[in-house]
Amino acid sequence: MQNTQNIDDDANITDKCFQFIIETSVKYNIDESHALKHSMQVLNFAKDIYSKEILKFPDLIRHKDIIYISALLHDMCDKKYVEDEYNSLQRLKDYMCIYVAENKLDVIVSIIATMSYSKVKNDGYPLLGEYMKAYHIVREADLLAAYDTERCIIYAMMKERRKYSDAVERCINLFNVRVLKYISDDLFTTEYGITKARELHENAIAEINKLKIFITST
Repeated sequence: MQNTQNIDDDANITDKCFQFIIETSVKYNIDESHALKHSMQVLNFAKDIYSKEILKFPDLIRHKDIIYISALLHDMCDKKYVEDEYNSLQRLKDYMCIYVAENKLDVIVSIIATMSYSKVKNDGYPLLGEYMKAYHIVREADLLAAYDTERCIIYAMMKERRKYSDAVERCINLFNVRVLKYISDDLFTTEYGITKARELHENAIAEINKLKIFITST
């Protein structure tokens, strides 16, 4: 087994995560809707949720690194971009095993592999024992990032090669059938997640209405 560096070296681990994101984004042609900016956005939401949850669950500090690493790397094995999810997860483990303890890396991979909206809807939540709180923090951070209409449009234009007007229509439909139902579908378990989701929900409705005006005026 390879020796790992001190997991408490947060700056070093974060640097390695971002380097992996850059290299993986180039390798799999992951566009900006799921690459660096999105990883930063999800990390920031995860930090916000964690800062509230740690006040109620002090033991969560033991999983802080798992939460932050999972938040950063969660889309680097996304089946929308990679042909083989299993191999991409193994590639992540091979890259990060020098910097992250094996037992923690196993949890990170488990979180990443089970946190997507589609997997939750199809399979429900995984059984991760003491790591369930960490799992929900990362998963909810990703859901909060999904309220970004521009990100949705960028994905349609970059990945699906749609024209802007078509991408806007796709965005409106996706928000109506999925994103704007996150709250009513009870997909948030943390107090911060629920509160922030309500705020972003209202903002998203306003943005969708603007997009509808654009569509009808063209």
